[in-house]
Amino acid sequence: MAVNNKCVQSWARQSKEDEMMERTLRGIAGVVLLISLLLAHYVSPLWLWFTAFMGVNLIQSAFTNWCPMMWVLQKFGMK
Repeated sequence: MAVNNKCVQSWARQSKEDEMMERTLRGIAGVVLLISLLLAHYVSPLWLWFTAFMGVNLIQSAFTNWCPMMWVLQKFGMK
């Protein structure tokens, strides 16, 4: 059975780009989450609302496969 190498290479390149986007999103989410927790501890407990907002956003992105941060990263040129 013959495999079209161009299709395989295109798929591999696309999956690497998707993987980089997801790793970047996870990294940003982790950093912002930790910052919001530090702000809640040292500045005001009201920062926990921001932490909750992030959690709700992560849940909605699991169902809709859309994340606002992904849109921002794409605007800055990340594929």
